Amino acid sequence: MKTELDALLTALYVHLDDHVMPSPAQPRKRGRPPVLTSAEAVVVAVAQVLLRCDQERYWMRTAAARIGHLFPRLPSQAVYNRQLRKLGPQMSAAALWLARHVPTWHEPLRLMDGTPVRCGASRVTVNRSSLGEIAGYGMDKSHHAFYWGAKLMLITTADGAVTAFSLACPKELDERKQALHLLHVTPIAPGPCPIVCDKGFAGAGIEKAAADLGHRLIRPAREDEPAPALPFPGWLRQRIEAIIWTLKNQLGLERHNARHPDGLWARISQRILALNAVIWHN
Repeated sequence: MKTELDALLTALYVHLDDHVMPSPAQPRKRGRPPVLTSAEAVVVAVAQVLLRCDQERYWMRTAAARIGHLFPRLPSQAVYNRQLRKLGPQMSAAALWLARHVPTWHEPLRLMDGTPVRCGASRVTVNRSSLGEIAGYGMDKSHHAFYWGAKLMLITTADGAVTAFSLACPKELDERKQALHLLHVTPIAPGPCPIVCDKGFAGAGIEKAAADLGHRLIRPAREDEPAPALPFPGWLRQRIEAIIWTLKNQLGLERHNARHPDGLWARISQRILALNAVIWHN
């Protein structure tokens, strides 16, 4: 395993600048030019996640000491925050590009699960937050508790690289509808493959729709169903639980501190990009 942060950031910047978000030649505009290009800002955002600095204000105070030898000029906290919110779509595209360049992308197996992303814990936040257009009340069955936030759907490889993800309001789309939408709009593998999931994706409708796309859903049997001939691979099912735990605890997704929908999407993409970048670099 490679643990050299400078090597990871350098390799990530080279590949992003060459293949994903090359710096376009634009005419000089009035005002100050941006301190960081899009590729440089994304690399700085990845370093923030890997160094476990959840708040941009704290990160801008420590970034010079941690990565100042790679980025002699860094923007202010306000400029960095605005640039980070605008780069949400590019970070998600970069994360999926990295997932397609790991060896397990070609393995015919995927893991799928959804997890809540909490955005508030008080009624005042629910009434006043700008996240109301994407957040809503939902049920976290893993912890037997209601929450106010969004539902994050993940499809990953066996080693943890996220190949597709989406964010939806839990009141508008349940897990099955969100999973079907994700399977329709995003290629999760080079071809049809089995998808290991949990009982929440049970149903003739979703299984038929997934089969029409060429994917077979593998899940544990419900209590009212006969036991399958082959036992369900519970050990494999736990892998995506470990991936979600890594995103939420080690990479700070549970502490995203987002206040706007574009900021929430940017911070989720930032964490997933950091996870895929580490797997890709190793």
